[in-house]
Amino acid sequence: MQIPPASVWASGPFRLLWVLFGVWFLTGCAGSSLEDYRDREPALIPDQFFTGELSARGVVKDFSGEVIRTFDADITASWAEDGTGTLDEVFRFDDGEVQTRVWTLTPSEHGYRATAGDVVEPGTMQWQGNAIHMNYVLQVAYGDGTLDVRMDDWMYLITPDTLINQTTMSKWGIDVGEIVLVIQKR
Repeated sequence: MQIPPASVWASGPFRLLWVLFGVWFLTGCAGSSLEDYRDREPALIPDQFFTGELSARGVVKDFSGEVIRTFDADITASWAEDGTGTLDEVFRFDDGEVQTRVWTLTPSEHGYRATAGDVVEPGTMQWQGNAIHMNYVLQVAYGDGTLDVRMDDWMYLITPDTLINQTTMSKWGIDVGEIVLVIQKR
């Protein structure tokens, strides 16, 4: 098999493919930063919103955007005098599965270090304005084993009592699903 000369790759349909690849690459690299939310209200302060009893409702989507599961959750949040937070979460899925996760949020120079039993790569919770961002690796059940999935977690405070959370799940840099939920203070 012969590889076509460079002049072929720079003309006709190949030129269009290169342009489309360039647009895809540039838009894939662009994204929101916390700085974009610096002046947005109401201000989202983790130890103020995540306090006491909260409830959540949401969906899990697959790579194509199809909703594959729904869930509700109860969250009990508390803070120690040293500034360490605990979020005790119980998820109930529409297929009957129940999952628990207990987050420990430890103050750090960049926000909070976020750990949990099934988090294999701890994240850092940072915030500005009405937004929080966390990025971490979660171990999830898959078939007869587990799979480590990168979670890119964005939360937005809409009212003082209502937060919207959107999480993109990826493996090897490829998006494999999304979680969207609403968290409300009780």
